Amino acid sequence: MALKPEPTAPFHSVQYALRVLESVSKHGNGVTDAQISRETGLPTGHLASLLLTLRREGYVEQVSDGAYVIGASLLLLGSGAARRRALEDRLQLTLSELRDSVGAAVYLSRYVDGEVSVTQVADGPLTPAVNEWVDFRASAHASAVGKCLLAQLDHDGRRDHISRHRTARLTSRTITDEKILFSQLDAQAATVPVLDLQEYAVGTVCAAVPLTAGSAAGCLALSLPIEDAHRLRSAAETLSRRAAPVLLSLAL
Repeated sequence: MALKPEPTAPFHSVQYALRVLESVSKHGNGVTDAQISRETGLPTGHLASLLLTLRREGYVEQVSDGAYVIGASLLLLGSGAARRRALEDRLQLTLSELRDSVGAAVYLSRYVDGEVSVTQVADGPLTPAVNEWVDFRASAHASAVGKCLLAQLDHDGRRDHISRHRTARLTSRTITDEKILFSQLDAQAATVPVLDLQEYAVGTVCAAVPLTAGSAAGCLALSLPIEDAHRLRSAAETLSRRAAPVLLSLAL
């Protein structure tokens, strides 16, 4: 298969989004885009695109005079159990929209307490999730999700993981040599999706992009049956472009 990872378009900075939300939150009666631009230092052109994303996700609303106020999604993110439920629901809705946009099952994963954890999945009858025939915690060396998370760890973190989960050969394409695996992880650019071309499971291809909120390693991924492998490149690019709302929700 001739597919190779290539850089994808960068998504909006979550730091900028948070500055915009801070500006909007300070003005209970609404604030204009010009005022937001002055307070955040963001150019008008960049701000317009960012505000469009925040409006689409419900974090801000535009009232009749054109000013911006905080939106329902931001109000839902309070504290405690209610906040966790609202965040999970919001993330699931965003993942479902991504699933429909890319035409593939979508996964949200994190590296928690030394293990790969797939925390949320959006799949459906036409976009089935990959069959987890080997526990994802034990197959990080082969899956797009696992490799994307390992790429965000330092060398010692990777060695610790591999010492607890041997690099078993799952298919003829699986990389089992630790030096080769680490070399590929070191060469992986953050702007380039990590690919799994039938390394985890015969008949399935996957792609993953990093979602790093604070010090926690995370990623957003998709899977496709091998007959749809020709769509992997465009699907991965769409996934990368649409990752900002997911990362924003995690940061909030």
